[in-house]
Amino acid sequence: MRAIYGKVFFLFSAFPLKRGVFVFINGRIVPEEKASVSVSDRAFLYGDGLFETLRLVNGNPFRWRQHWERLKHGAKFLKIRLPFSSNELHSFARLLAARNDMPDSLLRLTLSRGPGAIGYSPRRAGAPTLVMSMRPAPRIGGKIPQWRLITSAFRLVAGDPLAAFKTCNKLPQVLARGEAEASGADEALLLNTDGHVAEAAAANLFWIRGGVVFTPPLNAGILPGVTRGVVFEIAPRLKIPIRQANAGPKELPRADGVFLSLTSWGIVEARSLNGKRLNRSPITASIAATYNEILMNSCACNRPSEP
Repeated sequence: MRAIYGKVFFLFSAFPLKRGVFVFINGRIVPEEKASVSVSDRAFLYGDGLFETLRLVNGNPFRWRQHWERLKHGAKFLKIRLPFSSNELHSFARLLAARNDMPDSLLRLTLSRGPGAIGYSPRRAGAPTLVMSMRPAPRIGGKIPQWRLITSAFRLVAGDPLAAFKTCNKLPQVLARGEAEASGADEALLLNTDGHVAEAAAANLFWIRGGVVFTPPLNAGILPGVTRGVVFEIAPRLKIPIRQANAGPKELPRADGVFLSLTSWGIVEARSLNGKRLNRSPITASIAATYNEILMNSCACNRPSEP
C-alpha cells in the first residue's frame, strides 16, 4: 500500500504489489497499487487496531458470524467505531472475491482507529480505516499438514484481556515465528507467564491423551480461535471427549498426539517439538477430515448477522 503524508509518498507492503489485484479500502474497491493509507494511521504507528483472517470457499466467508462477533467485541473493547455493518462487509467481501476471481482464498480484514496526532492518546484520531485484501489459500483436503514446532523463549501473559482479540500488535508472535524460522521449524509454541503451554504463534493448541482431546483454557492468555470453536463442535459429533486444561510443556511429548487449529490450514498435525518426534493419533485425522467436510458444506448457506 502507499502511505501518504502531505506530498511525500512511502511504499510499504507485506507482499510485492501485484497489478490486477484489487483491495477494499473504506468503502471502495481499488487496484492494490493505488490503495493508500496515511502514515499517521494509528495501526501503522502503534498497532492500534484489529484484524481478522477468514477462509473463503466458493466465494463465501466461512464462519462469518463468529469472525464478525470477535471483531465487534474487540472494537467495543478498544472503543473503535465500526464503519460498516456485518451485512455490508459480508457483501463487500463476496464482491471483492468476485472482482479478484478468487473464490477460494484467504481474506484479511484490518480495522484501524484511523489517522491521528502523534502520541498514545486516542482522542484526536480521525475516522476509522478499514481494509480488506486477499491471498491464495492452501488446498482443502489431501494429506494433513505436518509441522515441526519449537518452544519459543517469549511468553504470553496469562489472563491478558487483549488475548481475546486479534490486535494489530502481535510482536510476541512475530518474534516467536522468527525463532521458529531461524531454527528450521514451521511454527513456534508459546508458554504463558504461569509456565503452561498456551498456543502457537498463529494457531491454537490441542493434545490427545487416553482418547480425550485437551486444549488450554481461554484464561491461559490464548485467542478464542474460530477454528478452535469448530473443533469443539466436531469432538461431540465424533463422540470424542474434549476438555480445557492447563499443562506444562512436558505434557506434549507424553501425549498420544498433538495438533494445531488455524483458519488458513484448518487442522495441522505437530510432527516434532524441539527436534524430538511426537506421537501420532488417528483422532487427529478424524477431526481433520470432519473439519474439511464442514468447511466445504457450510459456506453455501453461511449468512452474516447484524451487529
